[in-house]
Amino acid sequence: MSNKGRLYIVATPIGNLKDFTFRAIDTLQEVDHIFAEDTRKSIQLMKHYDITTNLDSYHEHNTTQKIPKIIRLLNEGKDIGLISDAGTPNISDPGYKLIRACIDEAIDIIPIPGASAVTTALSASGSHLIRSFF
Repeated sequence: MSNKGRLYIVATPIGNLKDFTFRAIDTLQEVDHIFAEDTRKSIQLMKHYDITTNLDSYHEHNTTQKIPKIIRLLNEGKDIGLISDAGTPNISDPGYKLIRACIDEAIDIIPIPGASAVTTALSASGSHLIRSFF
């Protein structure tokens, strides 16, 4: 078993703060650090769920500085949560760069699912296409 920490990719609510899973809340309360796309938005979520974990920024303009810091923390055995403004990290933010660095370092990456805009919209669309997906 590795002494390295794990990177948790945590999906956040897309619009309504109540669209957050118990597992996501538990994860963010238990990790050592959380890195967020926009800490100003993420702090609202943290306050709502009384999550007091250290919060730091990780966005398109600081990846060069933050990736080495995050990798160092993970290699020291710290667990890290990665969140975006809304939804799942890596869809429209630079999370993929961190994921690639973690893969290169053989660091475990654990996705924590949440609300999905695609499946939510599809479920209410009335489309017959839903049956072809399942």
